[in-house]
Amino acid sequence: MRSSLRLQDTALRYFLEVVRTGSVSEAATRLSVSPSAVSRQVATLEDLLGVPLFERRPRGMAPSPAGELLAAHALRNALEADRVVADIEALQGLRRGLIRVCCSAGFAIEFLPKAMAQFREQHPGMQFHLRVAAPAAVTQAVLNTEADIGLTYSRTAERDIEVQHRQVSPVIAIMRPDHPLARHASVTLAQMHPYPVALPERDNTVRQLFDIGCSQRQLVFDPVLVSNHFETLTHFVLHAGGMSISGEVTVRERVRRGELHAALIRERSMNGRAIELQTLAGRTLPEGVRAFIAHLRQQLPPT
Repeated sequence: MRSSLRLQDTALRYFLEVVRTGSVSEAATRLSVSPSAVSRQVATLEDLLGVPLFERRPRGMAPSPAGELLAAHALRNALEADRVVADIEALQGLRRGLIRVCCSAGFAIEFLPKAMAQFREQHPGMQFHLRVAAPAAVTQAVLNTEADIGLTYSRTAERDIEVQHRQVSPVIAIMRPDHPLARHASVTLAQMHPYPVALPERDNTVRQLFDIGCSQRQLVFDPVLVSNHFETLTHFVLHAGGMSISGEVTVRERVRRGELHAALIRERSMNGRAIELQTLAGRTLPEGVRAFIAHLRQQLPPT
């Protein structure tokens, strides 16, 4: 058990886990205790405060207005405890510490593993936990304090999120270096239209911007492959199955190695999303997290 947990009152920890999960049984599983132990701690708090802290609903438990106030207090205490312990460890020069990162899929292929390995060259005692999720779920993980850092694509501002770094991430076309369009640094949708194309599913932000551009140009693409797995699309391209679409960071290393050619798609709609490096607004970040954010800022601008 991390020493920061010992700085927190047991009842508040159990209560906060029920808030996070919306379920006594799920909270008990995460805490490795019995559901009755969680229920007793919540009941103790309710008796102490003289108000109900949860509203029991068919699909789980939601904090009451009093519960929301207590949750905000408990969360501040939990984050401050984490920060104090991390900063004490950092007095030894970032020799120890855990950095929790949540990202959307493209960043997890090569960008973040490389950035983490480089960071550990300078700080070998630092550890990472990386979780991959859909873009909206990345932001939610930061809001729920399940991640210290979120790295995702965003099209709108999010409440209670502090953006540590933001840059426009236009959609690019990717192809083999021997593709007929590979002599171009940029292409239009009309130029792409005659060639086979493999596309992400429609819930992907790259696909959404691509579809908007196609609608504006009144072009209909009939993809030869649709997949929710980017590596599948990339390998289809590498095996000469056709072109695909991506963000620059996702394929940066493969382009650098000469495995792929990337061409900017010259359409206004393709600039409608941005890379965001997200943290929880108002949180004092541990030194290790701050140092890794600074490292990521240096890696994010296109090279």
